[in-house]
Amino acid sequence: MLHPGLDYLSQPLSSIKGVGPKLSSHLQRLVGHTVWDLLCHVPVDVIDRRHMPALHQAQDGDYITTIVMIDAHQAPVKGARKIPYKVHCSNETGVLTLVFFHYHLQYIQKQLQKGKRYVVSGKVERFHGGLNMPHPECMVPETGLDSVCRIEPIYPLTSGLSNKHVLGALKYILPHVPPLPEWIDPIICKANHWPSWNEALVRLHNPTSPKDLDLKSPLRERLAYDELLSFQLALAISRRFKRLPVGQPMQGKGQLVEQALSRFGFELTSGQQQVLREIKEDQISSTRMMRLLQGDVGSGKTVVALLSMLGAIEAGKQAALMVPTEILAKQHAASITALVSALGVEVALLTGSTKTKERRAILARLEKNEIQLLVGTHALFQEQVNFADLGMVVIDEQHRFGVKQRMALADKGDKVDVLLMTATPIPRTLAMTAYGDMEISSLHGKPAGRQPIKTSLIPLGRIGEVALGLRRVFEKKQRVYWICPLVDESELVDLSAAVERFQTLEQCYGQRVGLVHGKMKAQERDSVMKKFKEGEIDCLVSTTVVEVGVDVPEATVMVIEHAERFGLAQLHQLRGRVGRGKDASSCILLYHEPLSQISQARLEIMRQTEDGFRIAEEDLRLRGAGEILGTKQSGLPDLVFADFNVHYKLLLSARDDARYTLEQDPNLTSTRGVALKQLLWLFDYGYMVEDQEAGRLCPV
Repeated sequence: MLHPGLDYLSQPLSSIKGVGPKLSSHLQRLVGHTVWDLLCHVPVDVIDRRHMPALHQAQDGDYITTIVMIDAHQAPVKGARKIPYKVHCSNETGVLTLVFFHYHLQYIQKQLQKGKRYVVSGKVERFHGGLNMPHPECMVPETGLDSVCRIEPIYPLTSGLSNKHVLGALKYILPHVPPLPEWIDPIICKANHWPSWNEALVRLHNPTSPKDLDLKSPLRERLAYDELLSFQLALAISRRFKRLPVGQPMQGKGQLVEQALSRFGFELTSGQQQVLREIKEDQISSTRMMRLLQGDVGSGKTVVALLSMLGAIEAGKQAALMVPTEILAKQHAASITALVSALGVEVALLTGSTKTKERRAILARLEKNEIQLLVGTHALFQEQVNFADLGMVVIDEQHRFGVKQRMALADKGDKVDVLLMTATPIPRTLAMTAYGDMEISSLHGKPAGRQPIKTSLIPLGRIGEVALGLRRVFEKKQRVYWICPLVDESELVDLSAAVERFQTLEQCYGQRVGLVHGKMKAQERDSVMKKFKEGEIDCLVSTTVVEVGVDVPEATVMVIEHAERFGLAQLHQLRGRVGRGKDASSCILLYHEPLSQISQARLEIMRQTEDGFRIAEEDLRLRGAGEILGTKQSGLPDLVFADFNVHYKLLLSARDDARYTLEQDPNLTSTRGVALKQLLWLFDYGYMVEDQEAGRLCPV
């Protein structure tokens, strides 16, 4: 049963008193749609409006609150530009001028009537010997002193919203925050001096000092633990029930795999052989496989995945390979077909752009088991896709797909083995935390023939030399990636736009230069990348959409502008786009001077090593767990109250707490277990809570 308090928290923002359609629209754009979403909008700072100095003692830059008499209004001369409207005030301690650069005349005259006393609060500045308060943040009659003279939380805002708007909405909902059943062990709360959930939430929005907002304050730690516990509990439930069903042991004679190996023309690395043994043990066991394969860029994960799928196919099952982009799906389908068609394995490709007639034919053959291996994108988990006997699913770059999407594909068969793959290695301790009880295989080393990549650090001031040097690359019939971090110019950060860089290089090299970025339609983007792969384009200017892209052996140079702005894992991924052919390759990291000490250290790591696992460890050391365990890299959620850099120990505690709880109370039927179900609903994991027919917890 859901606690009644959750109903209140799920009410729309429009239900809040004083929140009309316009304000509701702005708030939704900033925080979300519900009362709970607004409560999760955490203040980032405070202003102490209790400071009431004598006016003649107020310092430049102070936030002050004072009671003043309105002496006179001074409007600018009609037609004068950039001259503010001024309201002259005074009290027994001095004089103050309220200054308005943007104003509504009638509003100011009504709010600040001459001869009356008002409480005003805001930041003051000394100007030509006088004390000014530009755009006061509070202006109320003197009887409202108590409502102003307090510590005021400051919130992140967006266009059309002021801090006053957020405070006004919170004013009406904070008194009604429901006391939910306690889901944390009282011993843990007492040991950490944590208040109850609703007390912590209300006090966080009514801070008594800046210390209340500190990430290590009892208020913030309590709410952070709630959030991390919900995630770890959901993760533990998901992993347990994905592994719990008895699997379908799949064991063939191995002849199909041996025949495929003989056609490869190369020997597997020791790392590939080890991972294949681990996967085979899963396939022949009576427990369903749930394994994550993390391998460095170019380590040969796809070969491992193909041989694993062939093992399932030889056992009479079908297999599916899901990848994040259509062009990658086409590439895999073509290369796999070339390798296994002679072995009698039927391969098909299914994407969003597959024509209706062809799609129907593929779906019909799939249901008749005439297709053994289906390669595709998100189109694979659509409802109308039905397999005759799906035995194994491989999901490449698994962080690009949500949990529900991954399981929707796995549910198209009975007790399907699932292999997730990622080319973004993360440190083992963090991997175990992020992926719970999932088995993890790490693929080290690279297949024979892979060329080393020379990495150079060059200041942006020499970008002209780099651009002119491309001609030598083109003369060798080789190709270049040129990566820019933004598509459009930004007023906030001085970064080159991909469009502008494309235009500059196009002036030098004409039609030899192509452009792809995230705002292009997928079909248009794929067309340009196809031309690059086939040699119609020699230089591809791009944003990071090529991070997971086509395999172009002729691409030998990777240029990355403003490399200091990228994460190490992303730089490593981008660098892995080259060095895939027989020719020596290079990666040029263009950076903006001066580099900070940490940026310098990170780029030096890129120059020193191509080992993605070492890079991940160094990234952890330099940036902390929060940056490494990002949503894109490891499937972790966007966090509201918690910060992995600060609360990593809480994350480990929450993991242990969740595992122990499920061992003692598998279906969460105890008093604490029922409370934990409310926690799961609170943080949007309610879909995992209960299967009414089976009467037990389930992952979806």
